[in-house]
Amino acid sequence: MKKLSSNKVFGGEHAQYSHYSDANKCEMTFAIFLPPIALGKGKEAQRVPVLYWLSGLTCNDQNFMQKAGAFRAAAELGIAIVSPDTSPRGEDVPDDPDSAYDFGLGAGFYLNATQAPWSTHFNMYDYILNELLPGVQQSFFVNKNSAISGQSMGGHGALIIGLKNPDVFTSISAFSPICNPVNCAWGQKAFTHYLGDDQQTWLQYDACHLLQNASKHIPILIDQGTDDNFLEDQLQPNNLIKVAQMSDYHLTLNMRSGYDHSYFFISSFIDEHLYFHATRLFAGE
Repeated sequence: MKKLSSNKVFGGEHAQYSHYSDANKCEMTFAIFLPPIALGKGKEAQRVPVLYWLSGLTCNDQNFMQKAGAFRAAAELGIAIVSPDTSPRGEDVPDDPDSAYDFGLGAGFYLNATQAPWSTHFNMYDYILNELLPGVQQSFFVNKNSAISGQSMGGHGALIIGLKNPDVFTSISAFSPICNPVNCAWGQKAFTHYLGDDQQTWLQYDACHLLQNASKHIPILIDQGTDDNFLEDQLQPNNLIKVAQMSDYHLTLNMRSGYDHSYFFISSFIDEHLYFHATRLFAGE
């Protein structure tokens, strides 16, 4: 890994790294916050759990780190935060020919593409699970306790990756997630290009389908703003709630009056999400 930048913040360190990804066949960038307790020397240092944050459409590894205001609580709790980029990037990586924001660069949707030309590079699911997680565990003073969170497209990613890997993650949370991508324009566009026309293959990346068929239930917390412009057409949290009720899967959905889709919303409630994950990440230690 190559360190690109480093800043001291709340006694800890925020740093940005790049490394080559076999899954995405390109250089990938991620950011990490290490709390003070993970930076101590000798007996003073402790390995800490990690919260993985997945960002939304058009974002990269820095949006959450610079706008969410999560460092104070993470430093106090002793939790590392890792934020990867939202897609592969580079001269050889294909992009939407119409330069649309909801597909291509910045819009990897946290899946493994099966259709050309996307399948060579757009394999964010394998990248997160099989490269980023073990790479972080090997390279930094962290333990194997991991939780996952995200916003919008990243909330979709957190839900599907967490639900598909309940033995890897202690808990899942999301802000304004795309809950039922097979039934919204964002998901249908991305899935058609990345996965093809067979909609049965789409279900493996749909939170409603995965929740309905979950064999192991792990805690889920969702925050959604009532003034979110994308609420009804793209995000559809009510669909997930209906499936959860039918499947007897307990999850918490907070509808936050007056809040929108922005980082003003995320920064208002990010501490609650960190405390939610902390109770699970430190359980049994």
